[in-house]
Amino acid sequence: MSITITLPELGEGVDTVDVVAVLVAVGDRIEEEQGLIEVETDKASVEVPSTAAGIVTEVHVSPGDVLGEATPIITLEPAEDRADAPPLVPESVPEPVPETPPEDNEKPTRPVSVQVPGEEPFPAALAPPLPAPLHDGPKPIPAAPTVRRFAREVGVEIGEVAGSGPAGRISIEDVTAHANRRLTRGATGAVGAATAALPDLERWGPVHREAMSKVRRLTAENLTRAWVTAPQVTNHEMADITDLEKFRKHYRERVEAAGGKLTMTAILVKVLATVLKSFPTLNAAVDMASHEIVFRDSIHIGVAVDTERGLLVPVIRDADRKNLTEIAVELDDLAARSRNRKLMPDEMQGGTFSISNLGGIGGTGFSPIINWPEVAILGVSRGRIEAQWHEGDFRPRLMLPLSLSYDHRLVDGADAARFLSRLVQILEQPFLLALGG
Repeated sequence: MSITITLPELGEGVDTVDVVAVLVAVGDRIEEEQGLIEVETDKASVEVPSTAAGIVTEVHVSPGDVLGEATPIITLEPAEDRADAPPLVPESVPEPVPETPPEDNEKPTRPVSVQVPGEEPFPAALAPPLPAPLHDGPKPIPAAPTVRRFAREVGVEIGEVAGSGPAGRISIEDVTAHANRRLTRGATGAVGAATAALPDLERWGPVHREAMSKVRRLTAENLTRAWVTAPQVTNHEMADITDLEKFRKHYRERVEAAGGKLTMTAILVKVLATVLKSFPTLNAAVDMASHEIVFRDSIHIGVAVDTERGLLVPVIRDADRKNLTEIAVELDDLAARSRNRKLMPDEMQGGTFSISNLGGIGGTGFSPIINWPEVAILGVSRGRIEAQWHEGDFRPRLMLPLSLSYDHRLVDGADAARFLSRLVQILEQPFLLALGG
């Protein structure tokens, strides 16, 4: 008696799995608990074991298939049945012969009438229909749950993506490439998911339209490209900058005399330039076309500036080679020229890491979008006084919220946490900079 092994219960929150490899073939003798297929969920790859022993007579799945719970995997015949089972038809019964032999490769659609001596004939018209094929209907799309979720998040229809993996398997890189083609297609600057047509908004009330400024249009395209290209995660941290704020106020007049402003952003540029030397991955870029990590030997910090035309990001080059006063003077000049429309295009290019400081406006935290091809950006929110345990007692301390968004293809959560921890340590103890960062 044949046994069909099906996919077992998948576990909470898992609706489908993807077949990575088939570990058995027709004719193989397998044992109970032997691996049949390797499947992939959004967290791990696991083997699905057999629940019975025997000889494989049929394999129902292939690499790249998407399976749900209870989907047939293989059919096997118990080994003992092969040796001991009686013949299916008595020896005295002649072997049935079809009335008209089928052509080569032609499947009969209905069994013919067969009469066994001593029994009434069984009409062919009443014979049960043949079972439907296992794989009728649309072919499953070979994409892992993580890839499907990523496609939904960036507004890509997974069925439109051409897979580059085995059996047409679709990867995140395939989705990204498909989205990038949409980004660059046409001269109208169409942008990924933003190309979806709006519904009739006038149905709900009067509207009016304004053309996007060039800055706004480029910002929309660049941010969409960054969002589509890099899977992003944000870590949050708080830094006690009570002592640092005293330092800033004490030396700000000296910096103003040099022509700059000693702002928290300027201090962060200097501190980040130092910390990035110990964390080169956050100063790198990802080249998926060649599957390489591009480590950059220079540290150029982009600083987001809010202007009436939109967001501009001038770059402070070689920030690690400049002292705090030089950075403050240059940053003040770049910010002023950004608002006065005197910034040159090349002054907004070549950044390796960015800062977006919303502290002057407010907020307790946010998730900035990385400035691709950079792999990380630091968001800064408004500092606030909080009661903190300090030197054996609860005291009012000035706490600064920090948010680090990063490209998860290259930067792991632990690396991001260590980076933020080191950044906070130096902000809380600035003298560490003099000790080598």
